Amino acid sequence: MGSDVIFRHTNSSPLQAYFSLTDSIPVDKQTLVWVAGAELRVSDHSYFQLTQEGDLVLFDFSNGGVVWTSNSSGKSVSSASLQDDGNLVVLDGNNDLVWQSFDTPSDTLVPGQNLSVRTTLRAQSRNSVSSYYSLHMSDSGKLQLRWESSKVYWLSGNPSYGSIRAYLSSDGSFQLLNARSNVLWSAFAEDHNDNVKFRYLRLDVDGNLRLYSWDKDSVSWRSVWQAVENQCDVFATCGDNGICSFANYSLPICKCPFRSSSVESSSKCLAPYGQNCGSKVSMVGYKHTYLHGIYPPNDSVIVTSIDLCQSVCKNDPLCTAATYLNDGSAQCWVKKTRYITGYTDPSLNSVSFVKTCMDPLAVFPNKSPAAISSSSSSHSSSASNKSNRFPIRSLIDAALASFCMFCMLQIAFGFWVCKRRVENIRKKKASSPYCGFISTGLVRWTYAEIKEITGNFNDQTGPHSYKAVIQKNHCVLVKRLESQIEEKSFRAMVSIIGSIYHKNLVKVEGFCCESGHRFLVYEFLENGSLEDFMRDPASHKRLTWKNRMSICLGVAKAISYLHTECRDFVSHGNLKCENVILDENLEAKVTEFGLQRLDGVDTSAEKDVEDFGKIVLSLISGRQEVLEDVCGWSYNKWVSGYGWRVVDKRIEGEVDFEELERALRIAFWCLQLDERMRPSMGEVANVLEGTLTVDPPPPSFSNSSIFQGVELFEPELA
Repeated sequence: MGSDVIFRHTNSSPLQAYFSLTDSIPVDKQTLVWVAGAELRVSDHSYFQLTQEGDLVLFDFSNGGVVWTSNSSGKSVSSASLQDDGNLVVLDGNNDLVWQSFDTPSDTLVPGQNLSVRTTLRAQSRNSVSSYYSLHMSDSGKLQLRWESSKVYWLSGNPSYGSIRAYLSSDGSFQLLNARSNVLWSAFAEDHNDNVKFRYLRLDVDGNLRLYSWDKDSVSWRSVWQAVENQCDVFATCGDNGICSFANYSLPICKCPFRSSSVESSSKCLAPYGQNCGSKVSMVGYKHTYLHGIYPPNDSVIVTSIDLCQSVCKNDPLCTAATYLNDGSAQCWVKKTRYITGYTDPSLNSVSFVKTCMDPLAVFPNKSPAAISSSSSSHSSSASNKSNRFPIRSLIDAALASFCMFCMLQIAFGFWVCKRRVENIRKKKASSPYCGFISTGLVRWTYAEIKEITGNFNDQTGPHSYKAVIQKNHCVLVKRLESQIEEKSFRAMVSIIGSIYHKNLVKVEGFCCESGHRFLVYEFLENGSLEDFMRDPASHKRLTWKNRMSICLGVAKAISYLHTECRDFVSHGNLKCENVILDENLEAKVTEFGLQRLDGVDTSAEKDVEDFGKIVLSLISGRQEVLEDVCGWSYNKWVSGYGWRVVDKRIEGEVDFEELERALRIAFWCLQLDERMRPSMGEVANVLEGTLTVDPPPPSFSNSSIFQGVELFEPELA
């Protein structure tokens, strides 16, 4: 049987390898899988040869002779051949391997081909400049998608004992393997294990890594896996063409914030740079947007308020844009380059400010100074020709000024009237027997409105919880509380939790407080609770090790925020998997925090810490209920050196054993019998992130009978 790969030498490029006509792949569907000297361009007078000295060389007399070589001379080379797997090899007299094309990949891997440590795939370039995108395997065994040399925008995983190669298998899986060929991490194609004859993995020109399969029915190559789901998450997707927006799996859209949309999107998006705009500067805000300065990407970071972030950029002639992180870090990223790229997404907790100057360079950002000068001269000439109309223009200006002044007076009077009405309404509500207005921006609903948006409580999602739809098809979750709750207590509780915002806390959007009715309206997250997600076998497969550790960290940060960063201390009091909600990206958000106050229960931070420890063990072991026997069994496995046996066997892909060790240790500390020995949630978050070390915990848990009936090497629980 012949090879599935053929080689060609073209006039515009060096030697190239393609999937061949085997199995009826049409000529126009053949795809490039290897290039000798991937970034070279050769002339019509070039040729490829195996020399007498044993070198594979590419000659191009127009470029001075040899432009590429296999460096295999002097090694008793006797032949070169193309193997069935597509590997071009150079062999010596004993048929031993001297050189192979598999060791020098360009932008593609074929089944059976490895990507070893310090080997790189580089995307094809859109122009004559070498591509900025590369897939790199570091010394520590991590696969990284990078822009330039340091900006990493995707990681495959973090094997604790070091992978030595990445491998593309014929069954549609891309794997990281160790020295014993054990799989440490893997990604699977949609058609994994299907009867597919041809596959390849390619770092595409847009910087995304994709796995392709040949579809005989449609006679085409089909993408069956990609590393970065949202193309806007690929760094500098829009290059120097502006901000990337992405919706509903459509192609990303690039928009330039420094010019009107009427300008062609293919032209460069250049920011005003090095100008002293004086009082004629404007800072335009873009919500849910993150900007990067590129060429070079050297943003500076300061910690400040959002207003000062805007002011710093406005007053700095070299600053072109700034991004403020609205995630509690108070970081202001200042950009001082004309080349700005970025992305926008509703989930981003950041605001970007773009500087615009009211001078010719700002009005015509893509014109040269000469062109602007010419335009200005033309305008001046035109103005002089029309000087005879100057008196009429002055009269028009005076009339417009008077009209504007009249409108401003009318608007000011209208504001004064509205202010008086609002004050009267507030006074009436303050004397109302119902709940007053809560000054947190929450929406107040009547009971009739609650019935209407829930369809008379038709769509129940959990205990006393109902899915509701409000304006513009926006979904919310309505939670019914005990009707006997005292009005004053309810108002106080809503006042506190309604003002709390953190990315790992479910947002409270409104409330209902009428006689006999108490409701809270939360944001709605489609994936539901962690408890339901773990119970559903289909959903459970999505809970990879990485996702589970991310959920643990998200919950830890949320509870730490409630304990230490709110105006008033807030304990959750009922932390469990049922009250951890997952968004579309499986990011954890904690709900029903602060409700224990309504029952008159004065819960402590230590209770939340203990409950968190149980959640960690639940995620690691896959057991929905973590009782005392499970805690003791887990501790015995860990202390005996068999901590890996605690891990849920249904987890697909790699398990990071360093993360496992940290997670188990901190979980056992959280479950200590002596509450004074339990860590703070801030310390818990730091341990899970790996920024704080943790000592081995003692065997003293929150129940003294935790070890009763538990043998050291007992069989694993069902």
